[in-house]
Amino acid sequence: IQESEPPLNSNITAFALKAKVIYPINQKFRPLADGSSNPSLHENPKQAVLPNQVMETSMSGSLGSLSQGDKEDCSSSTTIHSTTSDDRFQARAFLKVTSFPEVLVCESFDVKLCLCSLVLKDLMLLDTELRKEKHMMFIQVLKINLADFHRKKKITDDVFKKILLIQENGFEELQKQLDSRLQSTEMSGAHNSEYQTLEDLERKQKEYSEHVIDHMEAFWKQTDKAQQAFLDQSKCSSAKSTKIMMDLTEKMIAVENLLSEFQDLQAMDIQERLFNWELMVKMIDSLKAYIPEECKCRLNTVSNILDHLTVKKNLSVQQKEELLTDLHKAFWEQLAHFSNECIQQSKDLILREQECHKKKRKEFKDRQKAEQESLLSKSSHNEDVNDFLKVYHELLKKHRQAQWEVEEEDDCKSTEAVADLYKELYSKASHALEKLVVELFLQTLPVVTGLSVKECELLLEEWQENLVPQLEKWETHRQRRWKLFQEQLLQEKELWIKEYALSAVMQKHLTEKQEKIIQGVVSRLRCLSDGSVNYILQKHQLLLCSVLRRLTLRRVGMAALARMRLSRKKSLIQELKEQHTLQKGSSTCQDEDQWQLQKAVESHILEEEEKLEEETQQTHLEFHQQLVIEIEEALQFLQQHMEQVIGQTLLQHARQEAGKKSSDDGQDFKERLVEAAVESVYGTSSNISRLVQNYYQQLGKITEAYEGKKLQQLKSLQVERGERNRLRKKQEIELALKEPTEGLLNVSSTVHQRMVLQQKKVLAQFELQQQIRLESLKQKLLGLHHLETELENQLKEAEQDFLSELAALARVPMAVKKQPSKRSKPAGEKKKSKKRTFHSPESADKSGSHGNVQE
Repeated sequence: IQESEPPLNSNITAFALKAKVIYPINQKFRPLADGSSNPSLHENPKQAVLPNQVMETSMSGSLGSLSQGDKEDCSSSTTIHSTTSDDRFQARAFLKVTSFPEVLVCESFDVKLCLCSLVLKDLMLLDTELRKEKHMMFIQVLKINLADFHRKKKITDDVFKKILLIQENGFEELQKQLDSRLQSTEMSGAHNSEYQTLEDLERKQKEYSEHVIDHMEAFWKQTDKAQQAFLDQSKCSSAKSTKIMMDLTEKMIAVENLLSEFQDLQAMDIQERLFNWELMVKMIDSLKAYIPEECKCRLNTVSNILDHLTVKKNLSVQQKEELLTDLHKAFWEQLAHFSNECIQQSKDLILREQECHKKKRKEFKDRQKAEQESLLSKSSHNEDVNDFLKVYHELLKKHRQAQWEVEEEDDCKSTEAVADLYKELYSKASHALEKLVVELFLQTLPVVTGLSVKECELLLEEWQENLVPQLEKWETHRQRRWKLFQEQLLQEKELWIKEYALSAVMQKHLTEKQEKIIQGVVSRLRCLSDGSVNYILQKHQLLLCSVLRRLTLRRVGMAALARMRLSRKKSLIQELKEQHTLQKGSSTCQDEDQWQLQKAVESHILEEEEKLEEETQQTHLEFHQQLVIEIEEALQFLQQHMEQVIGQTLLQHARQEAGKKSSDDGQDFKERLVEAAVESVYGTSSNISRLVQNYYQQLGKITEAYEGKKLQQLKSLQVERGERNRLRKKQEIELALKEPTEGLLNVSSTVHQRMVLQQKKVLAQFELQQQIRLESLKQKLLGLHHLETELENQLKEAEQDFLSELAALARVPMAVKKQPSKRSKPAGEKKKSKKRTFHSPESADKSGSHGNVQE
């Protein structure tokens, strides 16, 4: 039977633990230090060795060396089991459980690992449910918007159904791909389906996170396709389509906020459930320890009475050892029978409880599903999307809370049922043990010792009187252990609250940093309208909320994995502290040797706690680095998707501007003017050449003026930048002169603090340089943009003057759009030379404009 109680306080037990002595299960007798032999109850005959498990002996339930009397010392608490530092701990298998009641009958000593694996299972289930809710809410939001357009006759009924069907099929396909990848991950690793290792569990959690991030990125693309298909079918204007997309994004931000708030509350409930589970498991472990402890107390009392008879020469040493050996063997058989009965009957009980709970939960979920479908059927008639989102989320929240309460109630019922079973079996086992002792005193001792039955009855009464204080002492120890366990649990709660606060700070910092980045990007996009800029900001906020919500859940899972890694060493150190505390409380007066021994134990505990602290920091650092890598990967997905969103917005803006420009450039008028000038009898080669030459001269003057202004502006900017650098260097010199004085004042500061200050100083200088360089580039860009705009206006004015002069020369009115009249053939001969002469200035204009734009 596996117990959470500490080992017996005896030299033999300590020697066996130090020497890692492991006896075969079928060996009923083992030699003791004094040459006597007792049945080996140190091993559990029903405890199977798990795959990849490091062989380990039970820490309790040993009845060996009880004939030595109640000789307690501290030697058994001075050594931690060597497996605490074994690198194979992560590769050791533990039972794979699917629900908490299974842990109550778990034969493995790695109960903490089983409980934390259930926490990870609950976190994955929560993530799956929230992801399904998010998909369903998006479809319903899209459905409500489509229904509004359908009522206004802007889309047909077929289009309405087609868009919804495409999105539903798309989400189903994404979910199938994710399920397939998760199933492949679950099947990899250990081949034994009943057991799992911590190493496999960490790997599966990491792969699960990667798959979910990929799925999230695919979901973003799918929603963008849905919005684009919606806009294409509705054939809205640009402003209207931007407004619609902003509205959809705003609604999904509201969805993410609802899911994030609920996820945080649910994660806290899951952590609280873990602490409740540990309390219930500790209670069952305490009940398991009743019979072994009573065996110890009864045998100690019998051994003391037999020792007294040996001193009085009523028993020989050989007779005493034979009687104790037989009694040990009988007690061992009763203990093994009790262990087997507890395991088998509790398993059967849990199976019956689970069948009953499974049927009840199925009916409960069917009712909840009917309520959800009823609400979703009414969603298309709901005009207020925000009201629908709140109502739907509150319904699912109520369903999850009710399901949570049912699960907690079932766990409590199962624990109470197992506890009642153990109490019943304990009563039977205790009666059987008492019957064996009565048989020894009233039937065996009169024959062996020659004492009368009356004298043996008095010895039995003496045994019963001596047994009571020992049982009371053990009960006091049990209560003190329970109090120490509660204090340890409270410390873990405080540590968990601290980790949660640090996670919130990290999330806030990450959010502020990302918002600063996107604001910097948007500030450079001066050409976009306010609506487009707001849409980009909202889209980034939506994707960032989704990423942070996933990473928050991942951090909670990593905290559980870290707790699993450190669980074994923590539990053994806790056993040492409990053992030491109990020994200090039970020893009223101590001699010098006991005092020195306790000091050595305290020193050893402090040493092990320091090692545990180092290992804890190393473990948390490893998981933190892994989390940072996953954050970078997720933010890389976010950046890539935002680049696509910004690119599409810029492309749409460029198309709009190109459409406006093509409609305003008067290209049709230019073509008609060319034809009219060619056919006009007033245009000759000389006057057109003179007109073109004047136009070229005007272009040259404009270009020369532009180059001069640009050179002058660059020189002025360079001078201004040099002045700023001079001022900055002057400030650095002044600060450098002050440094020795500050150094004298801070002689007592540590090297680390000085390094941190120097690092901050260098970073501040670098950031200042970057800010100055960025400001200089901004001014240069603004100046060049201003000059380019001025150049473009001058070129347009020159072109307009040229067109006006050409129209006046050809006697073609600027405002009147006439069809060109056909002339005689000689005029057609002039057409060739006039066309060549006229096209050259346009070519020069275009090439000149292109060259200036390139500049």
